[in-house]
Amino acid sequence: MARKDDKQCAERQSVVADVYAPSKAARHAAHDEKSMTLTQAIKLYPKAVGWSVVLSSALIMEGYDLALLGSLYGSPQFNMKYGKLNAKTGKWSVPANWQSALSNGARAGEVVGLLLNGFISERYGYRKTMLVALLSMTAFIFILFFAPNIQVLVVGEVLCGIPWGMFQTLTTQYASEVSPVQLRPILTTFVNMCWVMGQFIAAGVNRGCVTRSDQWAYRIPFAIQWIWPVPIMLGVTLAPESPWWHVRRGDREGARTALLRLTSPERDPDFNPDDTIAMIEYTNEMEKEMSAGTRWSDLFKGVDLRRTEIVCFTWIAQTICGQNIMGYL
Repeated sequence: MARKDDKQCAERQSVVADVYAPSKAARHAAHDEKSMTLTQAIKLYPKAVGWSVVLSSALIMEGYDLALLGSLYGSPQFNMKYGKLNAKTGKWSVPANWQSALSNGARAGEVVGLLLNGFISERYGYRKTMLVALLSMTAFIFILFFAPNIQVLVVGEVLCGIPWGMFQTLTTQYASEVSPVQLRPILTTFVNMCWVMGQFIAAGVNRGCVTRSDQWAYRIPFAIQWIWPVPIMLGVTLAPESPWWHVRRGDREGARTALLRLTSPERDPDFNPDDTIAMIEYTNEMEKEMSAGTRWSDLFKGVDLRRTEIVCFTWIAQTICGQNIMGYL
């Protein structure tokens, strides 16, 4: 059965390739991109690297907050504000069920954000979607900062999780579309590095505030989250949109303008933006033809099922090791 599906898929790809034969310009651009060295890619696409780093830095605040929340359970002032007094030990602590609600509430919000991002970013573009998510994040931090009780704090975590979920996929999409093949693994992996950076910052902030004997022991860590959105919003406002998004919208001139803002053509006299746009257009037409008539259920059939399994288990591997329950031990 699998061999039959593979054969049908190969036959379909062959038909599509015959119908949409790449132009000379598209073939030239594809060859140049594949033969480009890492050094050449950095020289030609330094702006793309910079803009990708700017957008990916939004994940620093996500890594910060998720690490911060677990650290705050060890803060005496945080426990006195949102926890309960244990009559046997005489100590304040947040009950385990509410700790679970806080952590899983953020995860639930992320699922919503992940689902929304695909539809919103494809319609309005990565820049506008990112700006709305950052503005929402700025507003939702007020809920965390002024939360009078544990219930409101949970609501704040759920709402903050929505833009966090959008950041996770949007930044990776943008990085993969604005950069050539040689830079994509590096720039998409940088997203995970931003998570780690946020976790380090959270550890340092909490260590500096945990010894305070007032409400600022937990309010300062929450307030620091307001530092990130403003500079990132400024960067996103100035950043170019993805050329691929422009092509999918039928805006060839917009794609060309965006590509020129992402590259430094003067460093490579052989670079022709029109050839690259032709390659993007050809790839887009191929994808449209390949996806024509497909349904969501096709993800669980034949060769596509194998792809689904690979993608899902690649991501699940990061969580199935038990990292999310280690903190409860």
